[in-house]
Amino acid sequence: MSINRVCISGNLTRDPELRSLPSGMAVLQMRMAVNDRRKNQQTGEWEDSPNYFDVVVWGARGEALSRFLSKGSKIFVEGKLRWHEWEDKTTGDKRSKVEVVADDVEFASSRAEGGQDRGSYSAPAASAPAAAPVIEDDIPF
Repeated sequence: MSINRVCISGNLTRDPELRSLPSGMAVLQMRMAVNDRRKNQQTGEWEDSPNYFDVVVWGARGEALSRFLSKGSKIFVEGKLRWHEWEDKTTGDKRSKVEVVADDVEFASSRAEGGQDRGSYSAPAASAPAAAPVIEDDIPF
């Protein structure tokens, strides 16, 4: 049995891009910066070291989220990793990347930071009609 789950938290490095495929399916593409802490061997000091991840949200989820997220928004994402390979149209070289396909997105920015109140977003599956996001209260445990 294989397990493919990923949980990351970080900030959006640019405004999310919402587009529609020829089939009409919506897709929201985002880039997140997730900091890691590493000790600088020369200075002995701990430093933040950013990692960048492409995140994709499909269907009604992506449409709804596009209205609430912007560059700098802090979010938590849970999803799975997906690998893509394609041929570059100009050079003919094979290219590949790994992206996070989000199942759940939680807002972590405060209104003072220009984001949403902390809460989780739960939307219908891609085949369901679009719905407004549901903001859930934090559970005290």
